[in-house]
Amino acid sequence: MPRTPAMDPTAGAPHHEPAAGADVLARARRVRLLVLDVDGVLTDGRLYFSNRGEELKVFHVRDGSGVVALHRAGIDVAIISGRDSEAVLRRAAELRIRHVRQGVADKGEALAALLAELKLTADQVACVGDDLPDVPMLERAALAVAVADAHASVRGVAHWTTAAKGGRGAVREVCDLLLAARDS
Repeated sequence: MPRTPAMDPTAGAPHHEPAAGADVLARARRVRLLVLDVDGVLTDGRLYFSNRGEELKVFHVRDGSGVVALHRAGIDVAIISGRDSEAVLRRAAELRIRHVRQGVADKGEALAALLAELKLTADQVACVGDDLPDVPMLERAALAVAVADAHASVRGVAHWTTAAKGGRGAVREVCDLLLAARDS
């Protein structure tokens, strides 16, 4: 059955990314590291399990293309996740994401340790999150980004919010923002 505007108010509507103001672009211009949460950012946040108990995750190909474009531009990418997942390790390997931290209880501390390891400062990092456990790392970042369907606590600390939901191209929007800021 085709989706109608009554069923989905965005059906058929053109997709427009939220405009980034001068402050957001200035913050984005300094970024040398993009840190991503997984569930709710790289995925839609739902958890899938097979009959055998295997965890399954769905990743958007456009997000992967954005990560590859960042690598080409010299911007590093990392993952900090509260959960452990073999699927995340596989996707990270495919995208050549070298810095993967899983099973993290305190994402703010994990970010601080990663920045120290990479000899970067907080004003050189952008973080993307969707829920309360992401707030400590977002508060430390020069550019804090919430996905469109993020919890209010995340939107409250974010400098910018994507138009796309988590797992639906939100990471690509962030990658495009970082690349556009470098060109501006």
